Amino acid sequence: MTIRTKLFIFIPLLVILANSVAYFVFQSGKIVQRSYDEMMGRVLLLEQTSESADSNLKTLYAFLLDPGDGTTAKLNSAEQQLTSLGVKISELPGRRDPGQAFTKADYSNLLAALLEQKQSVVSAAESGDMQAAFAHYVEAETTVGYIREEEQQLVDAELAYYGPIIDEIRNENRRMNSLGLALFGMNAFMGILLAFWISRSVTGPVGGLVAMAQKFAKGKLDMEDPEDTKPESDPVPKRLFEPQSKKDEFGILSHAMRQMASDLSVLIEKDKQSLEMKRVVKELELQSLQSQIQPHFLFNTLNVLSKLALLEGAEKTSDLIVSMSNLLRYNLQQLDKPVTLREEVAHIKEYVTIQQARFRDRIAFEFTVDEAALTAPIPALTLQPLVENAFLHGVSGMESGACISLRIRKEESEIHIELKDNGAGMPNATREALLRLETPTEGKRSTGLGTRNVFRRLQLFYGREDLVEIYSEPGKGTIFHIRIPASMKGGTSHVPTSDRG
Repeated sequence: MTIRTKLFIFIPLLVILANSVAYFVFQSGKIVQRSYDEMMGRVLLLEQTSESADSNLKTLYAFLLDPGDGTTAKLNSAEQQLTSLGVKISELPGRRDPGQAFTKADYSNLLAALLEQKQSVVSAAESGDMQAAFAHYVEAETTVGYIREEEQQLVDAELAYYGPIIDEIRNENRRMNSLGLALFGMNAFMGILLAFWISRSVTGPVGGLVAMAQKFAKGKLDMEDPEDTKPESDPVPKRLFEPQSKKDEFGILSHAMRQMASDLSVLIEKDKQSLEMKRVVKELELQSLQSQIQPHFLFNTLNVLSKLALLEGAEKTSDLIVSMSNLLRYNLQQLDKPVTLREEVAHIKEYVTIQQARFRDRIAFEFTVDEAALTAPIPALTLQPLVENAFLHGVSGMESGACISLRIRKEESEIHIELKDNGAGMPNATREALLRLETPTEGKRSTGLGTRNVFRRLQLFYGREDLVEIYSEPGKGTIFHIRIPASMKGGTSHVPTSDRG
C-alpha cells in the first residue's frame, strides 16, 4: 500500500470520527433546546394571557369612568390582544393528568366568558344603564380573579409535567457530555497516533535516505542487506533498510538506491580493471617504441644509400630510395591533422613510383588533376589505401594492359575524386559491405579494413555520409567516386588515425 493510499484512508476516517462527535453533541443540545423552548413557551403564553386579562379589566374600568373615543380604542386593542392569546391557548396540545381538575379548555372558556362580560359592560354603558354596567364589571372582575388563579394552577401543572422530562434531559445531556468527552479523547488519541505514524512513515525513511546519500557522498557503496546485523558504529540507522521490504514509495526508492550502489560498485570495479589494462598497454607500447629504430637514423641511412647509388651511377635506384624516404616521412607525420589535396596527390605519386618500379610496364597509371581543386582539405592517407587496394586486388594479377587512373576535378562547391582500375572488380555483396562500413567476408579483399576506415574517416571529417560511391562488377574493374566539399564550413579538423590500412 502506497503512502498516498494510506493518507487517503486514515485522514478521512479521522475527519469522519471528529464530525460524528460534533454531530452527536449538536443533536443532544438541539433536543434540550427544543424541550426548554416548548416548556417556556407554554408557561409564558399563560402568563401573557393572565396579564392581558388584567389589562382588559383596567381598560374596561377606565372606559366606565370616561367612555370616550380614546378609551374605546384602547378597549378594542386590549380585546384583540386577549382574543389572539385565547386562540393560541386553544391550539396548545392537550395534556391532562388524572388528578388535574382544571384543563386548558376550562381556561379558554374563562377567557371567552371575560370577553362576553366585557361586551355586556360596554353595551350597558353605551345604553346609559350605568348600574347594569357596573354589575357586569363586577362579574368581569370576578372572572379575571378566576383566570389568575387558574393560570397559576396551569403553570404549576406544566412545571410538574416537565419536571421528569427535564431530569431525563439533564441525565441524557450528562451522558452525551461524557460520551462526547470520551470521543474527543479518542479523537485526540487517534490524531496523535496518525501524526506519529505519518512522521515515522515519512520523516523516518527520508532521514534514512539522507543518511544513505551522505554515505554515498563519502564513497561508501557497500550497502548491507536488511537481514544483516548492522554494527552500532554504522552512521546509517537500521530503519533505513526497513522500507526496502515495503511496497510504498520509500521502499521502492530505497531499493533503487541500493541497486544503484551495487551497479556503481560493479562499474567502478570494471573501470579500475580498464585503467589497469590501459596502464599495461601503455607500458607495452613504450617498450615497443623503445625497441624501434629511431626515424632520424632510418632517414639518414636512406639518404646515404641514395647518394651512394647516385655516385655509382644507379640513378633509378637513387630515385626509388628518395621516393621510399618521402613515403616513410609522410606516414610518420601527425596523421590526425588534415592535409591539402595537393599533398595527398604528391604522396600518391611517390607511392606509384615505387609500385611502377615493381610492376614496370605491366601497369599504367594516369593522372588527370584540376589545379583549382588541390587546395581543398582532406584527411591524411585517404587516397593511398584506395590506390594500394587497386594495385593489390585489382590489377596485380594482370600480365599486361592494366591501368589505374586518378581524376580530380572541381565542380562548383564540390570536388570529385575518381579512382578507376580495369582489374578483377568485386562482387555486389562486397561492394555493399564496404559502403555499410562492414568488413567484407567474400573473396580475398583483406584490405577491406583499411578501405572501410578511409570511408569512416571521411564521414567524421566532413560530417556527412553521402560522400562515397562504388561501381564494380566481377571482371569489369572498380570505380571509387568520392565527393568532398571544396572548403571546410563545418565538420572537424581531427579524425582518428587507427586502422589506416
